[in-house]
Amino acid sequence: MTEQRLQARTAPTTETALEVLEAGIDAERLTTIFGRCRVEYDGRAASSLDWGHRLVVLKPDGTILVHTDSGQKPVNWQPPGCTHDGHLVDGQLHVRSVRSTPDEELLVVFEQVDQISTYDGTGESDVVVTGTEADLRDRILDDPDLVEPGFEPRATERDTSAGAVDIYGTDSDDSAVAVELKRRRVGPDAVSQLNRYVEALGSELHAERTIRGILVAPSVTDRAQELLDRRGLEFVSLSPDPE
Repeated sequence: MTEQRLQARTAPTTETALEVLEAGIDAERLTTIFGRCRVEYDGRAASSLDWGHRLVVLKPDGTILVHTDSGQKPVNWQPPGCTHDGHLVDGQLHVRSVRSTPDEELLVVFEQVDQISTYDGTGESDVVVTGTEADLRDRILDDPDLVEPGFEPRATERDTSAGAVDIYGTDSDDSAVAVELKRRRVGPDAVSQLNRYVEALGSELHAERTIRGILVAPSVTDRAQELLDRRGLEFVSLSPDPE
């Protein structure tokens, strides 16, 4: 990584840390600071976090996160849209994040900075998520015969009193078909969900209309298969991604 992409200081003075921080904010760079600090929040409520070693992350979109050495969630944070700034008070580095609506302020006071870095994270690719239920739905809409020959999708997210059916359609005999999609191996809960949709459609459609329920997923547990058989529901093995 080149100097244009990264600026880092280890064990800087608070004066040097402030210079790096201000340069990072001005250049709209991602900035991380690790050191001994305390945290004060004032807004919809008020909170204080006493001295300790923590990681603070400031993002160009106005987000600030304060992390400890455990857990995945920050112990303090402000959302995008905040304004960051820094200054020195009695030799300590003050990092402030201000939000106007609602009126909130997060103040992190460092008495010691162990490391500060700024990163140019622009130009990176967006995260591409694959293997989703939407991918599975699109596979079926592109090729309905993956469910069974003669299946004809009529609607997606078809509302019922029990919730929305992922794909609603008809089979070659003009029976109504409720298709429930799952991207992973599923258990009895998914079968119960499908059964509720079938029962809801049964009360909403004409009494003489045959209604089938088909669970589409890569695989099901033995208990789920037993429940499918007991309730007269069906299973089709299909994954979100083509083989």
